[in-house]
Amino acid sequence: MTDKTNTPISVVGLGLMGTALARAFLKAGHPTTVWNRTAAKADSLVAEGARLAPTIGDALGGVTIVCLTDYSAVRELLGDARLDGTTLVNLTSGDSAQARETAAWAEKQGARYLDGAIMAIPSSIGTDEAVILLSGPLPDFDLGALGTVSHLGEDPGLASLYDVAGLTMMWSVLNAWLQGTAMLKTAGVDAATYAPFARQIAAGVADWLPGYAEQIDQGSFPAEVSALETDARAMAHMVEESEALGVNAELPKLIKAMADRAIAAGHGGEQYPVLIREFERPGE
Repeated sequence: MTDKTNTPISVVGLGLMGTALARAFLKAGHPTTVWNRTAAKADSLVAEGARLAPTIGDALGGVTIVCLTDYSAVRELLGDARLDGTTLVNLTSGDSAQARETAAWAEKQGARYLDGAIMAIPSSIGTDEAVILLSGPLPDFDLGALGTVSHLGEDPGLASLYDVAGLTMMWSVLNAWLQGTAMLKTAGVDAATYAPFARQIAAGVADWLPGYAEQIDQGSFPAEVSALETDARAMAHMVEESEALGVNAELPKLIKAMADRAIAAGHGGEQYPVLIREFERPGE
C-alpha cells in the first residue's frame, strides 16, 4: 500500500461512526470533504477544517468513504450516479452477498470498489485498537489514519464474512462467560471475582486454535488431548449443574446436542474440532 497521508478523502454519512472517520482523517492531515443529508451534522467537522460538499454529487470522486445505515441506503443515496474516477470504500455494515452485489453495481457505475468492516467503536477510531477490514482490489492509498487496516483479499465479500465471524466469536465468548457467571452467583461469587479466572480460561482456549485449525484444514482429527465422547460426559455435568442450580440450561444443552449428533455419526473417538462437521451442515 502506498503511503499517501495527504490523499484527499470524502466521507459520506455523518452518524457517530462517520463523524469519527472524518475527524481521524482531518487529524492525520488529509484534505477532507464531508456530506450528510442533515448538513448541520457537519458543523463541528467544518469548524475543524473539513469542506462541506453542497450536494452528494460534489462529494463523490477520488477516495470516497461511505458509512451509512445499510446497503440499501447506499444504493438509494447514490442511485444512478456516475462514479467514474471514484474509489468507493463502503464501510457500511452488511453481509457478504450484499457486499458482492454492491461491488458489481458500483463497478458498472465506473467505480473502483472496496468493501470494509469496522471492528471498533467510534471513540477508538484513529488508534491502533480500531481494526478496519478491507476486501476488493488492493488499495493504492493509505487508510492508516483510521487504525489498524487489514486487506483480506480480492473477494469483496470477505470483509463482511470476517466481520460476522468475529461477532460470532465475541458473542459466543460473552455468552459462555455469562453462563458461568450465573452459575457461580448461586454460590455467592460475584462477576468481578469470576472474571479473572474466566479470562485465563479464554486465553488458554485461544492458544488451542492454531493446532485445531491445522486439524480442520487437514480433515483429520486424532484425539491427541481428549476424545469427543469424553468431552460429552463433561458437557452432561454442565447441563445437570445448571438445572440443579435453577440456571438457564439452553446454552449447555445446545453444546451437548451438537456433540451428541457428532458422536452418533461415528466421531466420538476424534478430537473436539471434528464438530466443524456440525457447523458446516445447514440447520434444521
